[in-house]
Amino acid sequence: MASLKEIKGRIASVRTTLKITSAMKMVASAKLHKAQQAIGNMLPYEKQLHRMLVDLISAAEAKGKGTSEYSLTTARPVRKVAIVAFASNSSLCGAFNSNAVRTALEVVNEYVAAGFSSSDITVYSVGRKMAEAMKKAGFGSPEDFTSMSANPSYEAASALAYELLNGFTEGRFDRVELVFNHFHSTSSQPSMRQTFLPMSIPQKEESMLDPGDLIVEPSVQELMEILLPKVVCLKIYSTLLDSNAAEHAARTVAMQTATDNGNDLLSELTLEYNKGRQQKITSEILDIVGATLQ
Repeated sequence: MASLKEIKGRIASVRTTLKITSAMKMVASAKLHKAQQAIGNMLPYEKQLHRMLVDLISAAEAKGKGTSEYSLTTARPVRKVAIVAFASNSSLCGAFNSNAVRTALEVVNEYVAAGFSSSDITVYSVGRKMAEAMKKAGFGSPEDFTSMSANPSYEAASALAYELLNGFTEGRFDRVELVFNHFHSTSSQPSMRQTFLPMSIPQKEESMLDPGDLIVEPSVQELMEILLPKVVCLKIYSTLLDSNAAEHAARTVAMQTATDNGNDLLSELTLEYNKGRQQKITSEILDIVGATLQ
């Protein structure tokens, strides 16, 4: 049985740990709130941009022009693929990183099983934890995206988006996929897999206007060439924000769980200490009484 001194030391250690987990929970919660605000501010713009895209496509089809001429929306035989996998730079966020890494490896292994060689698969790892896991698996990232994971910005997301765009239009990639944890709620961050390129065109039902009401200048094609890359950049940025919010949510829950467990352990240790102290006092009283009777 542990001595009172040892138990007291454990209590002090648990209290110190509780201060750390409580502080980390508060920081993660504040960052989550900021990330949610960023997503909320971006969603109306993203929705409107997609509606504009639908209207332009509808106008092109109304004039007898399909969307096949726009290379970003044209599917082709897949011989080379790029996978953009998102995770975080640090730990202490529950199963956030392990879930993202597992899903990314599943996607990679699926392509390998389909006959793709390692040279046919390029993995862009966003976040140090993902980069370390993918490098260990033999898929080192072409660039370091550690800073982008730590501090999401539209500029950094755009740079990555244009790298993927150029790779797709130049034929270095025939398909680009995204793997990330989606922020569904504070308690749920499921791993997601989405095809990024070629783009899937939104349904016509989302269109705001009758195609015949649109007067497009200088031309639908020229506007599409400008609009499509913007939509692509925004998709990378929204995915980055989504993954970032999911990370902070996972860390908030993990630190809350750690704090709850720490409080339970502290209660047990305090009870054990009080019992031991009471037992010691009782023993000393009995010794005094025994000495007095003698």
